[in-house]
Amino acid sequence: MYSNIEIFGFRALWSPFFFLSILIITALYIYFTGKGRHKIKDSEPVSTKQKTFFIVTMVLLYLVKGSPLDLLGHLMLSAHMTQMAFLYLVIPPLLILGMPNWMIRKVVYARFLKGIIGFLTKPLIALITFNALFSLYHIPVVFDIIKQDMMMHSIFTTILFLASMMMWFPLIDPLPEQKGMSGIKKLGYIMADGVLLTPACALIIFAETPLYTTYSDMTAWLNALALCVPAGTLAGLDLGGPEMFNMMPLLEDQQLGGIIMKIIQEVMYGSILAFVFFKWARREREKDEVDINDLMQPRVVK
Repeated sequence: MYSNIEIFGFRALWSPFFFLSILIITALYIYFTGKGRHKIKDSEPVSTKQKTFFIVTMVLLYLVKGSPLDLLGHLMLSAHMTQMAFLYLVIPPLLILGMPNWMIRKVVYARFLKGIIGFLTKPLIALITFNALFSLYHIPVVFDIIKQDMMMHSIFTTILFLASMMMWFPLIDPLPEQKGMSGIKKLGYIMADGVLLTPACALIIFAETPLYTTYSDMTAWLNALALCVPAGTLAGLDLGGPEMFNMMPLLEDQQLGGIIMKIIQEVMYGSILAFVFFKWARREREKDEVDINDLMQPRVVK
């Protein structure tokens, strides 16, 4: 498999320009959370834990969008669904956790963004928006159109990523001054999110025929490849078709893609569910301890 995709060249396999972009973003983050922090008003020290979250996020982002996985996502639906799962279910919460509060405030409270972000991060709006866009993307006719048009693909995937950030924001609840959801509401939010994401996965897993011509039709497949392979490289190749790079039948590859998406979703949501539950339980326990201590304090009789 890997020896086959090597024919697309280094640029298509490793996206050097994207790698450089990731390096620049990471370097700027390290500088402005370190030596350059004093240049930003109201900035505060950033913990090693937060810095680690951010760096891990950048590494994952490159592996998902800059490594051979991105090229494989145009050759195999299972690779594409793996890419989607990490890009929208794993990277956004890690990115929010890696950003210090003062950095988030610069975006959330920006004059032209405050109202928009405030509306889009309302739990119900965020939940419906992300899952509606995610389901829309996986409708076969929509999927095939987006995967074959560079501009539409860039615009839609960017909007979907921003929607995923909005969806995760109420759960991570990074700004203490904002009145977020209670622990029990967050648990319900996660479970509702899992239910709303299921139809798209079920459509892919239980379909009896291949759904997407992008992975079966030669013309559509070449159009999709053009999104990540330089035109000069692609024109000089003698390609036999999608089956040249996929060892599995199309239907099995499609089913595997849906299963991978569902597994990653369950693992991620389960982890967040446990995190939210234990954080909520700890707060309730601390609250009870404070109440007990108040009761135990001797009262002064005047």
